[in-house]
Amino acid sequence: MITLPPVARKFILHWGEMGVRWGINRTMAQIHALLFLSEKPLNAEEICEELDLARSNVSVALKDLQGWGIVKLIHLSGDRRDHFESLKDVFEMFRTIALERRRREVDPTLRLIDDCLAESGKPKAGETHVRERLEAMKEFFELTLTFAAQMDRMSTPTLVRAAKMSEKALKLLGLATG
Repeated sequence: MITLPPVARKFILHWGEMGVRWGINRTMAQIHALLFLSEKPLNAEEICEELDLARSNVSVALKDLQGWGIVKLIHLSGDRRDHFESLKDVFEMFRTIALERRRREVDPTLRLIDDCLAESGKPKAGETHVRERLEAMKEFFELTLTFAAQMDRMSTPTLVRAAKMSEKALKLLGLATG
């Protein structure tokens, strides 16, 4: 049995609640938090015991977490059981999540917007507003994806420096608030 400090338990419970708000299964989010905080890879039995979860729930959640690319299967020498660990670099983890959310959510939405715009052709009376709103949404997604691609190409140290410089850059451009 792992002995987690109370602060770790508090974080795991909170991460589970946040997962629900983000549209992620609570169990999946709690397992991710446990693996993120764990000093060593854990096997499914350890996860079940630590979080008081059914083995079937843990197995499904671990497959989903691997599908998201934020948990990896690890084999330990001398142990036939599968062990799991979370990505430890917070920037890499959030980049991976952002890429997966893009693949699952943004890309299909952009395809749908393109289909809607193609179907609408030249707008008839009363349809101009709908077309304008769809074009604005498409422009937003494309701009956001361009920005995200630029961020994704940066190394973590460069990204951290850019984030720390952002307030100075806004002040320099006369755009700082407060």
